[in-house]
Amino acid sequence: MTSRGSRRGRRVGVALVAMGLAAMAGCSSGADPEPTASPASSTGATTGPATGTPAGQVDKVLVFVVENHSLEQMQADMPFTASLATTYGYADHYQGVAHPSLPNYLAIVGGTTAGVEDDKLPKAHPLSGPSVFGQALANGRTAGVYNDGMPQPCYLENGGNGYVARHNAWTYHVDERDLCEQHDLSLAPFAKDVAAGALPDVGMVVPNLCHDAHDCSLQVADRWLQDKVEAVLAGPDWASGRLAVVITADEDETKGDADPDNSVLTVVLHPTLSGVVVHAPLTHLSLSAALSEVAGGTPLADAAGAPSLWAAFGLTTAPAS
Repeated sequence: MTSRGSRRGRRVGVALVAMGLAAMAGCSSGADPEPTASPASSTGATTGPATGTPAGQVDKVLVFVVENHSLEQMQADMPFTASLATTYGYADHYQGVAHPSLPNYLAIVGGTTAGVEDDKLPKAHPLSGPSVFGQALANGRTAGVYNDGMPQPCYLENGGNGYVARHNAWTYHVDERDLCEQHDLSLAPFAKDVAAGALPDVGMVVPNLCHDAHDCSLQVADRWLQDKVEAVLAGPDWASGRLAVVITADEDETKGDADPDNSVLTVVLHPTLSGVVVHAPLTHLSLSAALSEVAGGTPLADAAGAPSLWAAFGLTTAPAS
């Protein structure tokens, strides 16, 4: 983890960008009697329910996760990601579920933190039960994780080029280790799969410690994301109209473990979304539930009681098999 003090320093110019984005999001989030998804008006303020935004079906989802920064930091220091938020949609009351990193990734992938409160390797936390990736494969759908810098499939240790196992939660699911070794890969096949329209139905991209803004700046992470996301948006899966892309962060490390505010910027891209701002309270369990729905199953563990990410953004999924 990087030091909290180093992350608090901001340039004046970056702060002005944050102010501009906050103005675009409007001030209505605290005024709505019931949180809803809202299309941005021409002035940038949010309006009523998103009745004008056509519902879209999500048959594929690709998740990118960055590290340890708040919603405000991501808006200020990640101009490409912030532009995606205002162009497509984002949630302004989305929270990580724990500190430190690992339990957040476990919640996304398995629907529960499993009581984990540290960042130890898979050998310290062998977890039984399905993941969203195993769930997809069991239902005849495809799944895969692309890990930046990982030296070999489903690697259970830290190493390679900035790879850490704690950001690759599938490695903790011991019942699916064989599946993990087949479908939990390095970043090498990513570009080919994007160009071929062969992204998995339930997919995740895990940057290395520099590209996720853990060891490097948010600007570095933003440029890395721009390279990858722009390729996806130019690819056949996006053109099909059935792919959703989600960008989120694991946690806000800046406030300390005792602070209940763990807000992170969570961006949802789908061809049918335009300027949507979701005020509903959501968490990583909502994302986990969304992944299970695309996997053709029901939400896992604690995610079963989470509000729907897709419904919040006016999106739907195919019926479960």
